[in-house]
This record gives sequence, C-alpha cells and structure tokens, in this order.
Amino acid sequence: MNFEHSEDRRMLADSLNRFIAEQYAFDTRDRIAKSPEGFSADIWRQFAELGVIGALFGEADGGFGGGGFDIAVVFEALGRGLVVEPLLGAVMAGEAISAAGNETQKALLAEIIGGTTIATLAHDEAGSHYELARVETRAARSADGWVLDGAKVVVQQGAQADLFVVSARTAGAVDDEAGISLFLVPAKTAGLAVRDCPAIDGGRVAELRFDKLALGADALLGTEGQAHATLERAIGRGVLALCAEALGAMEAAKTETLEYLRTRKQFGMLIGSFQALQHRMADLLLEIEQARSAVINAAAAIDADRVTRERALSAAKFSIGRIGSLVAEESIQLHGGIGMTWELPLAHYAKRLVMIDHQLGDEDHHLQRYIALGKEVH
Repeated sequence: MNFEHSEDRRMLADSLNRFIAEQYAFDTRDRIAKSPEGFSADIWRQFAELGVIGALFGEADGGFGGGGFDIAVVFEALGRGLVVEPLLGAVMAGEAISAAGNETQKALLAEIIGGTTIATLAHDEAGSHYELARVETRAARSADGWVLDGAKVVVQQGAQADLFVVSARTAGAVDDEAGISLFLVPAKTAGLAVRDCPAIDGGRVAELRFDKLALGADALLGTEGQAHATLERAIGRGVLALCAEALGAMEAAKTETLEYLRTRKQFGMLIGSFQALQHRMADLLLEIEQARSAVINAAAAIDADRVTRERALSAAKFSIGRIGSLVAEESIQLHGGIGMTWELPLAHYAKRLVMIDHQLGDEDHHLQRYIALGKEVH
C-alpha cells in the first residue's frame, strides 16, 4: 500500500503549516485560547477560505477530501500550532449529518464547510465513562415532534456553537446499543441551557441541559433508535483527528527539545553532547515514529469494515495516549526547570498531549476495546 500523500494533500499541508506559522504564533494562540470566545472568528473564516474545513468532507457533501489521510494531514498541522478553533466538532457533527441526514439536513453541511455555521457533537454524559452506548438523556415523542430532557458534558465550543448533534435515548435500557437516536438542535432552541467554561488546555467547553426542550419531527437525524453505528463512525473520525493532532504536538515538542539540547550549555558544554541525554532523545524519536505508524494505520482503515476500522482506531488512540504522555514528561525533563514555565510553549504542548489521552476514551479504555473487538473476529 502506498502511504505517500497525494499532490493535493501535500499542497494542503504546506499551505496550512505556512498559514499557522505566519498567523498563529504562540502569543497569538495564547491570546485566542484565553479569550471569552475561546477561538478566533477571523481565523475560523480564513480556515474556511483556505479549504481547511472542506478538506474534512467528501465531494458528495460539498468538500474535496473526507478520507482518513485528509483528516490526518489537517489535524497534524493543527496539533503543531496548538490550534483551538472548533474543527474537531465539525468533523464529528459533520460525519453524523453526512451519514444519517436527509437531503434537507445535509444542506447544513455547506454552511459548516463555509464556516458560517459552527456545529459540534453533544454525546458525552457525566456517568458514561467513555462507553458509547451509555446514554441517559431522553427523547420522547410529542404531538408534533420530540421533547428532550437530560444533560451533556464537555461539549467542545458548546457556548459558541450554532448547531448541536445530540444523542438521546428513545427506547431501551441506559446502556443498550439499540434505542439511541440523534437530533439536530439549534443553539437558540427554548429549553436549552448552556454553561460555558474554559478548558484546561485551551479553548472552551460547555455543559448542556435540556429541560423539556421541544423539537419538530424534522429534527430526528436518521432512523429512530438506530444511531449507534452513526455515532461510532462520527466519533471514530474524531479519534483519528485527535491522534493526528497529538502527532503534530509531539513533533513540535520534539523540535523544541532538540533545539534546547543543541543550545543549552552546562559545565561549559552543550548538554546535547551528554550521552545519557542523547540516548533518552533517541528513544523518544523512536516512540514518535511508532505513533506516526499507528496514525497511518488508523487513517488507512477509516473506511474499512467495522471491526478493522475500530481496532485500528483503538490501537492508535492507545498508542497516542501512552506515547503522548511519555513525550510530555521527557521533553519537560530534558528542558530542566524551564520546561514547567507557562511562558514556554512546551508546557502547553505537554498539557495538550496529556489531555488528548482523556478525550474520546483514554488508553485503558481503548486497550480493553481493542481486546474486545479482537474477540469478535474469532
């Protein structure tokens, strides 16, 4: 199999990396992350104009990419720049709409790709513990549609989103795969309360509460009670995006650490000349290459059969969680005390790497999932 990027992907990566280097310096990123919005509307518009959002969607949806390697190329560049704009939500919500939506609902994809609508997935709940099928939020039929009650947590850019793809249980027990449905919920819908808060690694997240929130019949996305497979596909693309983002962050941390080793002197010598530090850095480089292989494998499997796809994604997320934490720890230690200071971008890369492990399932969760999926094969 040929893993070399196409000319279009190379051009996209070059233009995106150049844009981030020129327009998204660390001080700019830090200011954006600490702003009340948690992202820049101007940068978001420019991402749309550059085709960055469109690269995450297939031609049938109005984009020009949508494959696993398209997602990986974009998010690796975003990881290098610690970008906080809401592209992860666009990937997952967009995939759900693309996979399950009717023609009217799919028309929303043009607004997402164009940057005029910010969409995000609202699925995680306080007691879900990463389990995809555990949904307590309820949706009941009404005379002219649906009524939602419940809550969602850690919704990316929830207070800034225009549209939510919300999972709710329409039948079955709290952890049944069957009985989960998806709904399109505009942000201004009566009965929706949003509590905004800053994320520890930049940007913002929100808690959503639905109190007898009334929706029309046309809010149902796909077939009632059959949304588990759609959720799995949408979140799978989110897992790939996070893994690629982590890879970009690891590369940036590696570059900064190498530069420090080549310039910092102690006892009149460059610390990079110390054999013990050379060995630690060599081990780190090998681990990062292992992470890259895992991301490539996941990207190649994104459109494969379910078990192959999900095992590759869980393998990548497990690897990224383990290696990301290692890169964060080693990079800080190789920098010495300065590695812990907020003024140095490295500390922010380290924090992001640690937090990526806890998004959409940590390494323990994905190791168990990988083993369970393997039993399905046999």
